[in-house]
Amino acid sequence: MSNETPVTATPETTMTAEETEPETLGASEPTDDPALEKDPADWVSGGDPITEAQKSYLDTLARQAGEELPADMTKAEASQHIVRLRGKNDLD
Repeated sequence: MSNETPVTATPETTMTAEETEPETLGASEPTDDPALEKDPADWVSGGDPITEAQKSYLDTLARQAGEELPADMTKAEASQHIVRLRGKNDLD
């Protein structure tokens, strides 16, 4: 047996803002920091095949724009099409 006293949390324990805020993705305010944007052609995984999520979203965007796109593209190509079609469909 150990002689250490077990540590328990009490209602008086103070938590930091980081511990109480839920995890989020994206910024709450738009940022114009170019360091946060990377050209899809420079992605390490940009040459990987398109993901199912990208494929689904591109299908929706292409239908809205009245376009047909090949389904066998890379992640980087899909990302570029998404940006283009979002602009064409006034989603930006």
